[in-house]
Amino acid sequence: MDIIQALILGIVQGLTEFLPVSSSAHLVFMHDIVGVTPSLAYDTLLHIGTLLAVVAYFWNDIINMLKSFFSSLTDIPKGQFRKGLNEDQFKKLAWFVIIGTIPAGLAGILFKDFFEGLFSNITAVGFFLIITGLLLWGSEMVSRRVSNKTSLKEMNIKNSILVGIAQAIAIAPGISRSGATISAGLFLGLERELAARYSFLLSIPAILGAALVQTKDITSILDISSIAAVAGFIAAIITGYLAVRFMLKLVKEKDLLPFAYYCWIIGPLAIIVSLIYHI
Repeated sequence: MDIIQALILGIVQGLTEFLPVSSSAHLVFMHDIVGVTPSLAYDTLLHIGTLLAVVAYFWNDIINMLKSFFSSLTDIPKGQFRKGLNEDQFKKLAWFVIIGTIPAGLAGILFKDFFEGLFSNITAVGFFLIITGLLLWGSEMVSRRVSNKTSLKEMNIKNSILVGIAQAIAIAPGISRSGATISAGLFLGLERELAARYSFLLSIPAILGAALVQTKDITSILDISSIAAVAGFIAAIITGYLAVRFMLKLVKEKDLLPFAYYCWIIGPLAIIVSLIYHI
């Protein structure tokens, strides 16, 4: 892998991890386009880059959530746990991120082999991209009809679990993680900015967990040119950070329909190409 190929993969990973178009699907496509043999080690390194990007963007929120989480533990023996969640948004966010992460964790453990098998099935990836488009389109139609949207104060455990289930489904390549979780939030009537914010905060333990599972493969990164690897890693961090900022503004001020149309174009194309070339 040369530096140009590494940069392309890094940029694609950084952008598509947070844009609702499925980073896993685009990495599958880009490996063939740029002529690079898929490397689990390098893909994991890029995911760590996007993890650093979202952590950097939400750094202050994360610090406040950690402080509030440990503070909430002292509320339990006092019988003030529920009251504390209602009074402190960061306590609520911290616990809801933990709860929302459980479905993806269970799915990753129980159905690991099934999901991994889908990554080599371009037809399935194309089909799931079409599903992503439907989720984005449907959630926008529902969100437009909801006048009284749910704030963080009104958000409940059921909301966090359902968004978490959407994240678990998004382990399948072609189902966008950000697209599925933001769409789930919009379907549930969450405030648009809250749906995006919760989605990105929920991505932190998900990406971290996936990276930890694949840590043993990171050692093989030494087989890749160090300059190329660092270049792609930095590209993933920068583009990931920009993608998060862009998406938060877009979700708040506009809609996700352009991404739905994009998925409806790329998905069928992937299926057609896979059928023609038998890949």
